[in-house]
Amino acid sequence: MHKSVRDIVSMKGLKKISVVTSYDFTTAQLCDRGGVDVLLVGDSGGMVMLGYENTIPVTMEQMCFFTEAVGRGRQNALVVADMPFMSYQASRSQAIENAGRLIRCGADAVKLEGGAEIADTVRSIVEIGIPVMGHIGFQPQTTTLQEGYKVQAKTKDGALALIRNARALEEAGAFSIALEMVTREVSKIITDSVRIPTIGIGSGPECDGQVLVIHDVLGLYEKIKPKFAKRYMELSAEIVKAVAAYRNDIVSGRFPSGEHCFSMERSELERLKKEIA
Repeated sequence: MHKSVRDIVSMKGLKKISVVTSYDFTTAQLCDRGGVDVLLVGDSGGMVMLGYENTIPVTMEQMCFFTEAVGRGRQNALVVADMPFMSYQASRSQAIENAGRLIRCGADAVKLEGGAEIADTVRSIVEIGIPVMGHIGFQPQTTTLQEGYKVQAKTKDGALALIRNARALEEAGAFSIALEMVTREVSKIITDSVRIPTIGIGSGPECDGQVLVIHDVLGLYEKIKPKFAKRYMELSAEIVKAVAAYRNDIVSGRFPSGEHCFSMERSELERLKKEIA
């Protein structure tokens, strides 16, 4: 039996929560075997898997595709799926319908960007039985349109706004809140002031948990290297090296060798040669 939303909520103050993004069956299996608590099917898949410049072009169909693959690959982790840009902003009925689509595709919960302004939408989704993870601070779907990539809550007013947003999401029924690129001091204040877990991405160690994009963890994505992302491997260089070695083996004739081939029985080969002759 995989982890439930209640399991994740119960970890607050007792054990740090590990979250990693995943977009496909194979990676989901490996991350799950690695023991992470939550697999986040992020709309960041649009960038690292599909080559988009940002997350804005990602569609519900693409998120459903990613979510189905991750859902089939997990055994133990909770699966949370991002609701992409304009899949929940137009109306509450639209938000409920699209949240339901992601649940049918294999998610256990959905994640929405926004604070007090989407609290009513969060409440509507939660009221029909779908758990919601909030997301405040830097919001990739919209913050870049106004500010670009900037750290959030560097001023008193900015901090107070984030604190209010966190409380609004908690009151609306969110079971956790992702804090992205928020100053660590404000992340701690928010973490201490809400009863639900906070999941930090570039927001300091005081959060109840941490999330990173798996391509950053493995060193697979070269286009953007966030300051807050710790790269545990440089797998892109190893992959390039392996592919180059494969090509060289083909050119030189070292691959395939006998161990990679299948052969006929000698008697059958002799019969074939006679037939051909």
